[in-house]
Amino acid sequence: MIQLENLTTESRNNASAFIDQTTTIELVHLMNEEDKKVPQAIESILPQIAASIDLISNRLQKGGRLFYIGAGTSGRLGILDASECPPTYGIEPELIQGIIAGGPAAVFKSQEGAEDSPELAAHDLKEKKLQSLDTVVGLAASGRTPYVLGGLNFAKSIGAATIAITCNQNSPIAEIADIALTAVVGPELITGSTRMKAGTAQKLILNMLSTGCMIRLGKVYGNLMVDVKSSNLKLEERARHIVMEATGVTRQESIACLAQTNGQVKLAIFMILSSLDLDAATKILDEHQGFIHKALQSLQ
Repeated sequence: MIQLENLTTESRNNASAFIDQTTTIELVHLMNEEDKKVPQAIESILPQIAASIDLISNRLQKGGRLFYIGAGTSGRLGILDASECPPTYGIEPELIQGIIAGGPAAVFKSQEGAEDSPELAAHDLKEKKLQSLDTVVGLAASGRTPYVLGGLNFAKSIGAATIAITCNQNSPIAEIADIALTAVVGPELITGSTRMKAGTAQKLILNMLSTGCMIRLGKVYGNLMVDVKSSNLKLEERARHIVMEATGVTRQESIACLAQTNGQVKLAIFMILSSLDLDAATKILDEHQGFIHKALQSLQ
């Protein structure tokens, strides 16, 4: 029997016990007060989040991949984070992937029964040809979702790194994982509606993991996303402004340099700052794994 009464995320919240009788402005004040607890909960696990970033990024540098697995809201959040990394940081879609119980259809329509199968997660990871250099991040607000448990167990069985993101203490997925990220945000405003505070906590943690890894991989110069892909008009303009911000050149000079680099923002910045031609700049930047600061220091 599933004992929901033992889960913090399934407990009743005394602060919202009469929320159905409040005015609308009182309702949103209550919700806002509860949401403030999320970053506080995350603050208490920052060392573990930092350790997770180092673990993942070290494996990515060696050719590994990052997989998020989850069911329902948790699975959708993993897919959201993974899908936003390629255009923002210029990575291949295969590097960071989100897997949801029930497959792609579950992104749009609940496939609730799928989360009860630990074997399904192992099957899904085998389909991705999971390897020992990869990292699997299991997301489950409850910390006990069978699908996520199965995925983490399979990952460990082949030597892949494992990380658990949950919102309940002493959870089964935390016990399995190499690193447990347990953000205890307390009972939800609406009992058991973990798409609320628990979902927000998971989203914020995923932001930290993926962004931190991209910084560690040299995808950021200063605070500029220098590997952005110019896949639409907005991103084309952003690329121009990034080059301008990083180097101080005019818009026309930025456009001209990006034309030389075939839209590669990082290379355009390094060419301008180093005064090197395309071939020389490409060679040196490659030698320093795409880190602009390191490439520039090598010229001093």
